Parts: sequence; structure tokens; C-alpha cells
Amino acid sequence: MDIKSHEQFRSGKAAADVARGSVRRVVEASRRRWLRLGLPAKLLLLTAAFVMMAEILIFVPSVANYRVSWLSDRLTAAQIAALAAESVPGGAVPPKVRAELLRTAQVKAVAIKRGGLRRVVLPAEESLEIDDYYDLRPVHNGDGSGVFNRLSLIGDAFVTFMSADRIIRVTGPVGSNPADFIEIVIPEAPLKHVMIRYGLNILALSILISLITAALVYFALSYLLVRPMMRITRNMVRFSENPEDPERIIAPSDRADEIGVAERQLASMQRDLSQLFLQKNRLAQLGLAVSKVNHDLRNMLANAQLISDRLTSVPDPTVQRFAPKLIASLDRAINFCNDSLRFGRAEEAQPRRELLRLKPLVEDVGDGLGLPREGQIAWTVDMDENLRIDVDREHLFRVLSNLVRNATQAIEGQEDRALPGHVEVRAWRDGRKVWMEVRDDGPGVPPRARENLFRAFQGVRKGGTGLGLAIAAELVAAHGGKLRLLDEGPGATFVIELPDRAIHA
Repeated sequence: MDIKSHEQFRSGKAAADVARGSVRRVVEASRRRWLRLGLPAKLLLLTAAFVMMAEILIFVPSVANYRVSWLSDRLTAAQIAALAAESVPGGAVPPKVRAELLRTAQVKAVAIKRGGLRRVVLPAEESLEIDDYYDLRPVHNGDGSGVFNRLSLIGDAFVTFMSADRIIRVTGPVGSNPADFIEIVIPEAPLKHVMIRYGLNILALSILISLITAALVYFALSYLLVRPMMRITRNMVRFSENPEDPERIIAPSDRADEIGVAERQLASMQRDLSQLFLQKNRLAQLGLAVSKVNHDLRNMLANAQLISDRLTSVPDPTVQRFAPKLIASLDRAINFCNDSLRFGRAEEAQPRRELLRLKPLVEDVGDGLGLPREGQIAWTVDMDENLRIDVDREHLFRVLSNLVRNATQAIEGQEDRALPGHVEVRAWRDGRKVWMEVRDDGPGVPPRARENLFRAFQGVRKGGTGLGLAIAAELVAAHGGKLRLLDEGPGATFVIELPDRAIHA
């Protein structure tokens, strides 16, 4: 390739790149404009476009059929003119009569073939050059029926629209004998003129039908789909501005279709979300109130701790027995006050795990809750004396305290109870896991409360906050364990599964 050819190649490639870039920019601009349109505008444009496509599919065959019909009329008129010419005595048609017959039939020449003999009945008045030839005789199938090549007729119609002042020869059938035919020579200009006029009429009618159909479809779809979707969208935007306002929850319609289902589901989700926001606000207000009380309560507990420290110097054996437990309870209360806002911040301190004997910790839980209570609640701790567990002492104490306290409150809440209640804590080791059961013979957990058992502010007991089980489940999960309720009775049985750390495997 020489230098000049190389430069031409480079300039052509650059021009092609510019053209492609321009096309991409146009396509991207059109796409952005389309995306900015609203749903009603898109629906209207798509409906009109689809109806116009359907009308085009009808328009094209209609024009092709009109062309065939017009040419068939000319063949029929030519056949009548040929019969008139053949009826002239001697077969010699005077020039004036021939010219009148050709003018009436709107043809230039007529020829007929019958019985295997072809002859020119009305010859042309002047020499003509044929530009194209069309055969309108149907193609016969094996069953004797005749058909036309529809695609070929449509193509011929387009050629007629694109051509100018041509002379064409047209062949058509004569009688029932497929071998007989009539041929005419005609100018194509009159055909083109009537086809354009017919096409304009069909186009105007198609546009009118398209507009009417598009309007009907648009209003129908707008009423059934677009307006309900716009109502849902406006409600979602309005609800997002203030989710706590119950007045902004959508009012579902009585529709049984998918729109009605969407409205009802949206209303249900909005109600749940509104309740959740209200609950979060109450929790935030509760946290604010606790933070205000926390300082003074911690000081009161600190004073009580100082006073209890003096009890250790009293020689009374009973005081010496209970003073350490009182001091430990005050320490836990002070630590709990310091950590009281952690649940509101949705976080707990990371467990400080250690290997410890489980039974003394469970007994401390019972002592702290005043168990056993003679004549009211029996207290059983069923586990090996040497069973050791890898946990955070304070976390496990809080978990067991919540579960045992719930069990005692459930038993005490049974007004018609005749026999004393019973709370039992069992524990055993299975490989690298320790299993614990906290069982009571109280009324059990109602079925409706089981779904939200470990969620905050979903209390099982009337008047309860529901925080106890939520905190217990969170502390157990922080150790990589699980807390669940067994589906067996009587009473309630909670199972705690706590795995050891890997370093103790």
C-alpha cells in the first residue's frame, strides 16, 4: 500500500469512527430522553407505535390487493373490448372504433389466446417499448385451486410506487381453461396515481384508527394499571417523608388482582415499619430516661456498697455468710448500671471468657433470687460438681438470672395453683459443648408468643418488657451458642448450647 492509499485508508477509518461516535451519542441521548419520560407518556407512545405497526401490516397487503384489483378491472374491460372487436363483421375494426375501445378499456393494446391460438385483437396505435411484465394468472395446485404469491405481489406494488412512466404488459386468465389468457399493454402512470390516492386514504384511515385505538388502550391501561401504580408510588414517596405518621399508610382498594395484592402488602409493610419506628422512638426515649437515672442510681448503689463492706467486720456467723453475696450482688448491680445503655446501642461488651465451675455459679443465681422458697417454689441444680464451662461469668449469670426469674414469675402468676412450683437447672458436657436446661412446671409459653419470643418489647408475661429473653439470646449468641425453647410440656424448658473456644479443644 502506497502513502496516498494509506492516508485515504486512515481518513476513511477516522470518518467511520466519527460516524459511529455520532450514532452512539444520538442513541444515548434518545435513551436518556426515554428514561426521563413518565409512565403515562411511555405507555401512550408505545401504544401508538404498536398500533401503527399493526396498521402497517394491514396497509401493505391492502395496497398490493388494490393494485391486483385495478389491473384485474383493466383485464376485464379489455376482454369486453375484445369481444366487441371480434363481433365486427369481417374482423376488421375501423381505426376510430379501435381507438374508442382502447380508450374505454384504458389500455394500449389487447391480445387473446384461445384454443392454442394467440392473436392481437386490438393492436397499439403506435410502437411501444415494454418496460416490465406481470402475470396475474393464479398458480394452480394439485387440487385444482389457484393461489397468488403474496410476497411477490407486495414487491410489485412497491416497484410501482418507485417507478415513473413505465409501459407494462399484464397477462390474466380467460374463461375456465388455464391455457387461455388475455394480454394487455397499459401505461403504469394511471395505476401509480390511483395507488397513491388509495394509499393516502388508507394511511389517513389507519392514523385515525391508530389514534382511536391508542386512546382507548391508553385510557383502559391508565385506569387499570398506570393510575394505581402512580397512586402507590406517590404514597411510597409520601410515607418515606414521615414513616411514623399512621395517616400516610396507603388505604388498599377492594381489587382482587395483582394491583390489589400489591396495595395490601404495601399497607401491611408500612404498618409494620411505622410500628417499628414508634418502637425505636420509645426505646430511644427509654434510653434517655435511663441515662438520666443512671448517675444517681449508681451513686446510691455505691453508698450501699460502702455500707455493706462494714458488715464484713461483724462477727455474727449469719452476717459473715450473707455479706459476701450481698457485696457481689451490689457489684453486679453497679456494673449493670454502667452497661445499661449498651442494649439501646444494640451492642454488648465482648465476652471475657474463662474456665470456671458451673454449679457454684448456678447456686449463686438461686441465692440471688431467693430460691428455694419453702412451700412455694422448689429449686433443683442437677449437674456434676466438677463440670467446667468456658464463658464470661457475668454474662452467663445474667442469662441464667433472666431465665430463672421468668420461671419463678410464671409460677407465681398462677392464681389457681394448689401445689408448690418447681424450677430445675440441668447441665452436662458433650464433647466441646456444654448443654444447659432451665425447666419449670408453670403455665408454659403461649403459642402466639413463640414467634416473637426473643424480640425486645414482645413480653410473654403480662406487664413484662420482653427484654430479659432478648438480652439472654444476645449474650448466648456472643459466645457462639444458641438459646431456644423446647416444644414440650408441661411448663417451659429453655435449652442453652455453649461451645468451648478453640484453644480449649
